[in-house]
Amino acid sequence: MVAAAQTPAPPYPASADHPSPAWFVDVATKAGITVRNVNGGAESKKYIVEATGSGVAVLDYDRDGWQDIFLVNGAELDSAGHAKSDAPTNHLFHNNHDGTFTDVTVKTGMVSSGWGQGACVGDYDNDGYDDIFVTAYGKNRLFHNDGGMRFTEVAESAGVAGSGREWGTGCAFIDYDRDGRLDIAEANYVHFDLAKTPKPGEEQGCTWKGTPVMCGPRGLPWAPNLLFHNEGKVADGKVHFKDVSAASGVQKTDGHYCFSVTTLDFDEDGWPDIYVACDSTPAILYRNQHDGTFKDVAADVGAAFNEDGREQAGMGAAAADFDGDGHLDLFKTNFSDDTSTLYHANGDGTFTDTTFAAGLGINADALGWGAAFADVDNDGRPDLLLVNGHVYPEVDSAKLGASFREPRFLYWNAGGGKFKDLSKQAGPGMNEPLSGRGLAVADLWNDGRLSAMVNNLSDRPMLLVNEAANGNHWLGLRLVGTLSNRDAIGARVTVHGASRNWVDEVRSGSSYNSSSDLRLHFGLGAASALTGVTVRWPNGRTEEFAAPLVNGFTALTEGKGTSSGKHE
Repeated sequence: MVAAAQTPAPPYPASADHPSPAWFVDVATKAGITVRNVNGGAESKKYIVEATGSGVAVLDYDRDGWQDIFLVNGAELDSAGHAKSDAPTNHLFHNNHDGTFTDVTVKTGMVSSGWGQGACVGDYDNDGYDDIFVTAYGKNRLFHNDGGMRFTEVAESAGVAGSGREWGTGCAFIDYDRDGRLDIAEANYVHFDLAKTPKPGEEQGCTWKGTPVMCGPRGLPWAPNLLFHNEGKVADGKVHFKDVSAASGVQKTDGHYCFSVTTLDFDEDGWPDIYVACDSTPAILYRNQHDGTFKDVAADVGAAFNEDGREQAGMGAAAADFDGDGHLDLFKTNFSDDTSTLYHANGDGTFTDTTFAAGLGINADALGWGAAFADVDNDGRPDLLLVNGHVYPEVDSAKLGASFREPRFLYWNAGGGKFKDLSKQAGPGMNEPLSGRGLAVADLWNDGRLSAMVNNLSDRPMLLVNEAANGNHWLGLRLVGTLSNRDAIGARVTVHGASRNWVDEVRSGSSYNSSSDLRLHFGLGAASALTGVTVRWPNGRTEEFAAPLVNGFTALTEGKGTSSGKHE
């Protein structure tokens, strides 16, 4: 076990002058992250493709021990309904270790224009360097990391570009068949054709509260979800993927308009499952059948609808053990005039909607997108960060009871299964109204404080740093697979303390079309020492590791622990 280097004097230091648990300040401009997101017109959204926005990903692309930031960018429509060829590029920012970032998009070969939507991170060829998959309205992009110096776009040759007819949204790298190679799950939204799409107010479904607005998703043709199987290196020495969407059963879930992908082993059988938040249709929970196929069991296990049995307009999702019972729960953001939804895992493979019981049946006027469980004060209880923003600019001029630009939310986990809305007391970075979309969380300074990167629709991004001090302890873990995939995506980790345990899984993707730090972060509260760590690796084998030191990062490598003999 090797502890990662820590910064001796972290930038944007925490201060006891700020109220606990969090005081978020937007430092994006100071940090050098000022690129503007483009998704259609800035103030007018005539078509749905202009309103969904883009995600953000965090990764250590050069393996220097510091997390870097990748911002997905969109485009504008030309008269034929295609993305303009002179569209802005996606952007990659290198972490300078001092609180600033350098735009290395050109230097690393990452210049790429297109109508980007989501991003997920994973080392799909197990060479030790993380790659980036980008979904789009149009063809997907797969950026292969060439040793931490440059990237090469290989989607077409690798077999994951798609037909260009699908509108890709959320994605996640996942080793669904446990062969040690990362596959790709992709959610899709609608088949958008400008020539066949009515303009605002022209047809039924193109108004909202009596006001003409853009049309969709209802009334537009849905697009099927995709699953690409990693075939490994073939004759040309490069990794290729096979489209197994139909054969795997993923495309049996027709009629859904899907956004975000969150992977988790919800039934704890050792095989990764896939939760998909869908707009205006029930959510999907693909249960892994262990034979290369999936079955949607969301309705059967209580994760498709809310407690009233009603489908919702899901946008983003997140998974964590919010109440410390050892089982991963689910959270989903939804459209305005509705609340977000918290699904409590019952420990038997089923879920119960505990939204109102947990104190989250609030803020129904907001339209939620990115969501992440993040222990902002390291008290041992994962809190919730949400970004919000409407899709209809008309809500402002027509005074429809909502705002196009909205603040972010912090729901602090008070324990006992309850959350408390501390958004307005959590600093200026939480309260400035912007139309948020993508959200990724990471320990950018390696000091135990989680920061949040936000991609705002047709606006500047935000980098939210928590400057509130606390005396709690924490642990960061980086898992390294050897027999399993190198990033250990899908590994389930149990951190053992003297009086309680903490559980989480390594995952790619999640939130709203975004991908957070692949390292695991555990707030430990007052626990200044641990008793050990149990890792169930993605291939199902379990190992025990000695207790790591708290308040730092530790790398756990597959095969370096003590085998428990357990194989799921």
